[in-house]
Amino acid sequence: MPLSKNQTPASAGIPQDVDGLLRLAAQSMFDVLARSTEGMMVIDRNHRVVWISEGYKRFLPALGFNDEHEFVGRPVEDVVPNTQMLQVLDTGKPVLVDLLTNKAGTFLVSRLPLRNDAGEVIGALGLVLLDHPETTMQPLIQKFARLQQELEDTRRQLAAQRRPKYTIASFIGASPAALEVKRQARRVAQTDSTVLLLGETGTGKELMAHAIHAASRRAHRPLVSVNIAAVPDTLLEAEFFGVAPGAYTGADRKGRDGKFKLADGGTLFLDEIGDMPLALQSKLLRVLQEQEVEPLGSNTVLRVDVRVIAATSRDLAAMVAAGQFRADLYYRLNVLPIRVPALRERLDDIEALAEALGEDIARRSGMPQKLLSPDAIEWLMQQAWPGNIRELRNTLEQVSLMSDDMQLTAAHFQGGPALPAAPAPAPKPAAPAMTTAHAVAPLPELIEALERDAIARALQATGGNRMAAARLLQISRASLYERLARWPDLEVQLSDNA
Repeated sequence: MPLSKNQTPASAGIPQDVDGLLRLAAQSMFDVLARSTEGMMVIDRNHRVVWISEGYKRFLPALGFNDEHEFVGRPVEDVVPNTQMLQVLDTGKPVLVDLLTNKAGTFLVSRLPLRNDAGEVIGALGLVLLDHPETTMQPLIQKFARLQQELEDTRRQLAAQRRPKYTIASFIGASPAALEVKRQARRVAQTDSTVLLLGETGTGKELMAHAIHAASRRAHRPLVSVNIAAVPDTLLEAEFFGVAPGAYTGADRKGRDGKFKLADGGTLFLDEIGDMPLALQSKLLRVLQEQEVEPLGSNTVLRVDVRVIAATSRDLAAMVAAGQFRADLYYRLNVLPIRVPALRERLDDIEALAEALGEDIARRSGMPQKLLSPDAIEWLMQQAWPGNIRELRNTLEQVSLMSDDMQLTAAHFQGGPALPAAPAPAPKPAAPAMTTAHAVAPLPELIEALERDAIARALQATGGNRMAAARLLQISRASLYERLARWPDLEVQLSDNA
């Protein structure tokens, strides 16, 4: 009611002091909010609900409570699913407009911190601003709820993709070599130290990385894999550390998380670690030591908690001696080395492996599983298997799919696609003639000279075909490109001779 001409604020009962006015205004505003909002609640600094408005009581049945006595006095996170009230308590910052979805419905809400005279946060006030279906806001709320559900579904699918595909039991075999590698895997799974998986290609190093993660305390967190040999050198840094928004022309405006960030709390599997460029090795070393990453184009350092499992089919110790791999990174990776045995070292496992691989081939092809006769098993055990389990699977799949017989004998394999013989070692280039001065040159210089000569001969033999030259030298394309960048005159010489 407005004041009359003869009334003063004092005569109207309005406090004259500022504190009194503020208390009156706050009480009036609180009363208005309690009447005009759909519901209100107050929590204390210990997260407990200490009061709810009359309007809020109508949400209690949907939340699973019969009356306010069951609701008030309990931690808010226990009684209101998906509540963000604790965030307001922790930060002291209000959330003026937000959407909350739980089993009681979807609501437009506000959350405000409550402070004492000293400015300390002593609680929080939550307001349900809107839940009327007939209002114009409801279509927006429903759309938000759909988007939120789609986001949760996508997160679940992504999490499923990053779960380990194999366990230690997936490493088939009961030979002494197989049992020993499984024993080592179980042991290292109990720690967070870096694991280095060594072994020839096709022996099951990736399977073992998944198995170690699955047996570790990080099994519920992501397993992120990177095949270093498959990523161009120019993209590796962005792939590992991520990119800040707008870091360079063409970069995503929202930025992109790197593999270390995606693996936070879990495990990062670095396959073909021997193919990592020297320039990136120092940055990887720093991340392993400090557990910090700095995205490209950012000045912000992000803390990560990542367990690293690396794998290689190359001799890292020899690469260190040749100056092709950093010694300090090698020591950092080689904390818990596990050598995965070649198939020829555990021939007793071939029968069990062939059985398991046959089941998988049948499942994937939709055809009945073929049986192996005793002489077929004996024939398989007599082969060298330079490609290890990958080659064994390829052979079984070829013969199984090309034969109509339900039982495969040695004759099927002998008459099937010819197995490649174990590759003969590439002929070593003759060492260049050395003068007395060269003979006493530092070892890295001598190794570099031999390496350069080998690459020149490989390029000459393959007519300049880089991929064929890399295969001939038994190194990755990335490694060959790195060396050609160091010695660009090799390709110039090749073109001059053509």
